[in-house]
Amino acid sequence: MGLKAGVVGAAGFAGIELVRLLLRHPDFELTVVTSDAWAGTPISRMYPAFTGVTDLAFSANAQAPLAECDVVFLAVPHTAALAVAPGLIEQGVSVVDLSADFRLADPEEYQAWYKTPHTATDLLAKRAFGLPELFRKDLEDLAAKHAAGEAVLVGCAGCYPTATSLAAAPAIRAGLIDPKGVVVVDAVSGVTGAGKKATERTHFCFANENVEAYGVGTHRHTPEISQILGLDGRLVFTPHLAPLNRGLLSTVTMPLDPAKPLPTQEELDKVYADFYADSALVQFIQGGQPQTSSVAGTDRAQVGAVVHTAARMVVATGAIDNLGKGAAGQAVQCANIICGLDEAAGLDLIACAI
Repeated sequence: MGLKAGVVGAAGFAGIELVRLLLRHPDFELTVVTSDAWAGTPISRMYPAFTGVTDLAFSANAQAPLAECDVVFLAVPHTAALAVAPGLIEQGVSVVDLSADFRLADPEEYQAWYKTPHTATDLLAKRAFGLPELFRKDLEDLAAKHAAGEAVLVGCAGCYPTATSLAAAPAIRAGLIDPKGVVVVDAVSGVTGAGKKATERTHFCFANENVEAYGVGTHRHTPEISQILGLDGRLVFTPHLAPLNRGLLSTVTMPLDPAKPLPTQEELDKVYADFYADSALVQFIQGGQPQTSSVAGTDRAQVGAVVHTAARMVVATGAIDNLGKGAAGQAVQCANIICGLDEAAGLDLIACAI
């Protein structure tokens, strides 16, 4: 038998994507899926794609046997994980949280952006940040603790921070970027990134045939991107909503360090190629640009980078599936690492070509 896994909030977009990945995972056995609104309803009745695949039905959160799981994934809104994660950890269950509750290292910053106090600061201090390509050692440290029988916690990175940081990090960590310069991020996401509940922005009639910026200067992923890339006070992040079901493309414009020689395109290519040379899930597209269609349905990320010689800038781009590498896929990748498994186990690596 494999490691027992549960998904809290399994009826939502990220939650049902977790269900899809875990049902065919070679090492995890999905045993519990929860949804208070759909308690007692078979997954296949709500999502007919699972007909003949599973007989699991949603359980109410209070009645779900989550303590019997080895790992529980929390696909819930912010603040909900604060209420659930501590109890699971106390019962010896490791937690992979897809919400924002354990992303920001500073609880005061969390309160400032999410307008609620952080009530699990002891866990926050022990968690690993779930972006494996940039914080692998922290996850490997948790893997050692998990192997010793300790319940551990991963706070997975958000979708915009994932695409943005994977695109920007190689140039920043190589010291190519002006340490005082402003970094500008323009990112476009599909509608599933906004969650399952329809709003006036995400309702079909408003989202279709329309692209708009939102959360300008106020989006809650701003401090997370700043934390990952060390851009405190130097980040301008503008998200956009596009009429896509899934997919996210982030374009990051970074000023080069004026004290250093202008890198050639060949030198920049080498920085990025070397950075991701050993990555199982991030591809550097040398001489080309990432596309959302090339990563749809997968946990892969594609990254590109160009030297803008006249403006002395690096323009880097990152494409992910917002439900894959931006949510469920990344959560499974993190769970694989902390459980000592192949990090790509159970994950799709090839998108539909057309």
